[in-house]
Amino acid sequence: MIEFIQIMIMPFLACLVLTGIHAYLGLHVIERQVIFVDLALAQIAVLGASFAIIFGFEMDSIQGYAISLTFTIIGAGLFALTRFKKQKIPHEAIIGIVYVVSSALMLIVLSYSGEGTEHIRQSLVGNILLISPKELVKIFVIYSLVGVVHFMFRKQFYFISRNPTQAFEQGVNVRGWDFLFYATFGLVVTSSVKIAGVLLVFSFLVIPAVCAMFYSDSRKIRLLLGWMIGTVGSMLGMAGSYYFDFPTGASVVCVFGLILIFMACIKRIQTLYA
Repeated sequence: MIEFIQIMIMPFLACLVLTGIHAYLGLHVIERQVIFVDLALAQIAVLGASFAIIFGFEMDSIQGYAISLTFTIIGAGLFALTRFKKQKIPHEAIIGIVYVVSSALMLIVLSYSGEGTEHIRQSLVGNILLISPKELVKIFVIYSLVGVVHFMFRKQFYFISRNPTQAFEQGVNVRGWDFLFYATFGLVVTSSVKIAGVLLVFSFLVIPAVCAMFYSDSRKIRLLLGWMIGTVGSMLGMAGSYYFDFPTGASVVCVFGLILIFMACIKRIQTLYA
């Protein structure tokens, strides 16, 4: 048990930090019905990191992070500009196209690098086991700043997430608020993908929020449930990874999937016997 705690304490704390911000952002993403925006922005961040490698910068360098973040901010601007009052083309379709094109371009860029295959693998599953205290403090500070911004402007963010048509009719600068939302979202994703990979970040964003939405319509209760599910899923996933020698990120993702199935079944049974 002592050895388990020593090995897993830093990755678990990282998962708690990831849960804190992603469970909240996930509620917005689901209400906006842009489920794959996280994957798209994460893939854009990875594309930026790929260009950084080609330019001769390490992924962990300040230059590499800056290039990756710049690509993500450009993606945030694109998603904000393609939000219209009357959406003839579903926003999710645009997001999907951006994801596919970014993935293809990443493969082309990395074909010029000898580290291409390893970079692709790391972008998917990350390496959260190796997170250092310095990296943990860094993402905690970044996410805390993003949290402060979202707390200050929570009314505007929730309004355009839940009632975009009404926001347009009232003259609200929807695209401006969208850009701020996606830019801060992209800042979180750029930092998260670097340590946890695309798959785990997507799971932290969507699965706890979906589970919480099964059981409550209250924003606060959904958020609390999302944090609880994220914490429990992280603990069980870490334990499975340690005792069965599974890849840590993949183990946490699969546990989240099992939790979602379990909670959906419980909700179904409650509905049948209500």
